[in-house]
Amino acid sequence: MLDLDAEVLRDYYDEVIGWAAAAAPDRPRVVDLGAGTGTGTLALARHLPGAALTAVDVDEDMLARLRRRATEAGCGERVRTVRADLDGDWPQLGPADLVWASASMHHLADPAAALTRVRDVLRPGGAVVISELDGFPRFLTDPAGSALEDRCQAELARLRREAGMHMGEDWGARLRAAGFELEGARRFAIELRPPLGAAALRYAQVTLQRTRDRLGDRLGGAELAALDAIVAGLPGRDDLTVRATRDVWIGRRG
Repeated sequence: MLDLDAEVLRDYYDEVIGWAAAAAPDRPRVVDLGAGTGTGTLALARHLPGAALTAVDVDEDMLARLRRRATEAGCGERVRTVRADLDGDWPQLGPADLVWASASMHHLADPAAALTRVRDVLRPGGAVVISELDGFPRFLTDPAGSALEDRCQAELARLRREAGMHMGEDWGARLRAAGFELEGARRFAIELRPPLGAAALRYAQVTLQRTRDRLGDRLGGAELAALDAIVAGLPGRDDLTVRATRDVWIGRRG
C-alpha cells in the first residue's frame, strides 16, 4: 500500500520532496523517521544527489525492502538503515541537516518528547518536515458507495482514537512548542479524476480491502457484503476517483 501510495500520488510527493529538499543545504545529512519501504528516503536521494541518508523504522522487513530498492536505484551506498522504536530510546542519528517524517508522527505515544529528540538530532539551522494525512483516501462516487465509504471512514477514525493515534494534530503548534520556528505550512487537496490507470485501481482495491479487514467486527453483515461486492467489482469500474488530503509543516531549529 505504501508503494502504491507513492506511485499514484507521485505529483504530490514530487512537490513536497522538492519543498523539503529546498530547505536543506548542499550535501546534507538526512534522517527519515518511520521510513517504511523507503518512499521518502529514495525520493530525497533523487532530489539531493549529494545527500547521505539514514532511514529509521521499527520493522526490519520494511528496512530490508528499502535496502534492496536503494541498491536497485543506484544509491545504496548513500543510504543506511537503522532499526529503532521511536517510542523507546533513540539511537545516535545526528547531527542532521534535515529530518523527514511522513505519516509517522501520529503513531508516536508522546509527540512532544519525539519533537524534542528531533530538535536534538538537528544541527542549528536544520529543518524538520512533517507530512500527515487525515485518513485513507476515498475512491467511490456513486451515492451508495460514497455513503458506505463515509461510514467506513468514520469507523476507522474511531479506531484510531481508541488506539491513541495523534491524527488531526496541529503540528505547527507542536513544532513551536518544541522550540522550532515554523517556516511553512501547506494543505494539499488531491483529486485524481477518471479514467484512472492500473496502479490507481490497484490502490483502490488494496485500500478498500484493508478497510474491510480492519472493520470486519465493526460493520453489519449487509455493509460487509456491500463492501465485498465493491472490492470484487473494482477492476471493471470507470467512475473511480482518488481523493485525499495531506498537510505538511516545515520547522527550523534556531
